[in-house]
Amino acid sequence: MSEINTTLQASKQLAIQASHHAYAPYSQFKVGAVLILKTGETITGCNVENVSYGLSNCAERTAIFRAVAQGVDLTQVDRVIIYTPSDRVYSPCGACRQVMAEFLAADTAVISTCDTRDKTWTVGTLLPDAFHFDIEDYRAK
Repeated sequence: MSEINTTLQASKQLAIQASHHAYAPYSQFKVGAVLILKTGETITGCNVENVSYGLSNCAERTAIFRAVAQGVDLTQVDRVIIYTPSDRVYSPCGACRQVMAEFLAADTAVISTCDTRDKTWTVGTLLPDAFHFDIEDYRAK
């Protein structure tokens, strides 16, 4: 097994462990995510549902928001690993793509895994021409 494959498998296991903490009484679809920093540090997240579906939070956003709350420098995120309990690889939803575009570099790897395979994108390929707002430019006016 190659070093890259070994690292992916270890990261996938962290995402699987995170999925065990998901609160998904409505969909029963427990997703886990892990941010891998350039230092090797990891930050996990899971989906948290709400009876009002619009108020639910995906695993990817939970991990990113957790990192923000912990004061993590998100320019140090090397990759995002997502695990979905299925035989199909799912890409992040639109809301997660926009949040990733806001906080992560466009070349950050996003790897979605499932029980049988994985697929890799970058933040930039998941959301080309992402909406951006320069708050500092706005404040300067």
